[in-house]
Amino acid sequence: MKNWIIACTLGLAQFMGIAPALAHGDNEHQITMVLKAQFEKPEAPLRVEPINVEGDFAVAGWSQGGRGGRAFLQKDRNQWFISICGGSGLTQADVLQSIGMGSTAATKLARAVVESEGKLGADKRKLFDGFEGMLKIDPAEGHGNHAQHGQHAEPVKK
Repeated sequence: MKNWIIACTLGLAQFMGIAPALAHGDNEHQITMVLKAQFEKPEAPLRVEPINVEGDFAVAGWSQGGRGGRAFLQKDRNQWFISICGGSGLTQADVLQSIGMGSTAATKLARAVVESEGKLGADKRKLFDGFEGMLKIDPAEGHGNHAQHGQHAEPVKK
C-alpha cells in the first residue's frame, strides 16, 4: 500500500509539473555547493544569489566580504562546473553566445539574470558588476578564493 501511494504521488507530481521545479531547485543547490566548495572560507562565507539556469548553463551571482561578481557555469554529465567568472558581461546575451550558448538560450538566460537581480536592488547589482573583466576557470585546477583568479584562470578573449 505504501509503495502504491508513493508511486501515485510521484506520478501526480510529474503530471502537475512539480518534478521539473524540484529538479530546478536541485540545480540551484548543486550550483551553490560548487561555488562554496571552491571559494568559501570559515572566515569569509560566500553568499550565492540569484541563480538562473537555462538548460546546461547557469549564471550565479556571488558576494563575499564586500566583493562580488557572477559565475557562468556549465553542466556536464549531471555535474555543474564553473567555466567563467565575470561581471556585467554575464548579463548580456551576446557575451553568453560568445562563450558557448545558442542565441535563444543566451537571450533567455540574460533576461532572467537581469530580472532576478533587479529584485535584489541596485546595490547588489553594482556589487556584481564590480568584478572587472572575465576570467576562464580551469575546472581541473579550481582555486581557493576570488583574490587569486589570475593564478588558475585566463582572461576570456572576445
